[in-house]
Amino acid sequence: MRNGSLLTVQDLRTHFFTGEGVVRAVDGVTLSVRPGETLGLVGESGCGKTVTALSILRLVPDPPGRIVGGTICFDGRDLLRLPEEEMRSIRGCAISMIFQEPMTSLNPVFTVGEQVAEGIRHHQKVSRREAWDRAVEVLRRVKIPDPARRAYEYPHQLSGGLRQRVMIAMALALGPRLLIADEPTTALDVTIQAQIIELLTGLQEEMQMAVILITHDLGVIAETADRVVVMYAGRVVEEASAEQLFETPLHPYTQGLLESLPKLEAGKRHRRLTAIPGLIPNLLDLPTGCKFAPRCPKVVGDCWPTEPDLREVRPGHWARCILA
Repeated sequence: MRNGSLLTVQDLRTHFFTGEGVVRAVDGVTLSVRPGETLGLVGESGCGKTVTALSILRLVPDPPGRIVGGTICFDGRDLLRLPEEEMRSIRGCAISMIFQEPMTSLNPVFTVGEQVAEGIRHHQKVSRREAWDRAVEVLRRVKIPDPARRAYEYPHQLSGGLRQRVMIAMALALGPRLLIADEPTTALDVTIQAQIIELLTGLQEEMQMAVILITHDLGVIAETADRVVVMYAGRVVEEASAEQLFETPLHPYTQGLLESLPKLEAGKRHRRLTAIPGLIPNLLDLPTGCKFAPRCPKVVGDCWPTEPDLREVRPGHWARCILA
């Protein structure tokens, strides 16, 4: 599963230390990404997807958060052992991230051209003029109309779709080998979502970079991902190729996510959507055994005493369930 990987995350544990106790936001996550591959990272809000991404870039706020165990190996180097200065040279250059909510991620008092050019000047010793020219070219590359003029505008002057394109431009300005896209289509209408996904797919192919796509939208995953990792309560509960996952999901949680998708079939009445009952467990007070057991429609007695391991049920298809 991990051979030939650009990024390998092994037994990653990121905890938050609060006055009420320890929140195990990421608890033993293992995953890998191969060069040029798109890995989908899916699950409900609060399952640990974003904290996993922030951990890879060592951007978890400390305090209260801290990476307490595991390894993050990128291109042969363990990122958790690098000095902060070396890590800064990797962020935005070799590994970039598109953060959620571009309106809050972009600085309102600088023009978008200045914000793209700043990253270029930080990593490459070039003049202000050259950095600006490169920034305009990157804005053109992400298909922003009239980029030379738009570069002088502020975030509030742009639509949501254009702001998201600026975030993509900032992430791709230095040609990263790995892009982490955290909910890149959130709060955009359906037409703009499709344009952003098409843009990312085209740029990935053009630049030959690997992508970790974090989303709760399984429709987007079906269109773009090569492999999929499903997370629940800070753990990986299933991993498979996109084709395997959608054809034969093995974990009841994955099955529930897929059942909650609308299906349109010609000549048939629309069926009612099936919701997963209950809520994600409180990470301060996790149940014993399988963490999904309190919500699982297939739960049996053996699910409660001991949490099952993530095991390879069939070649390339892993699941954390005793019934798989």
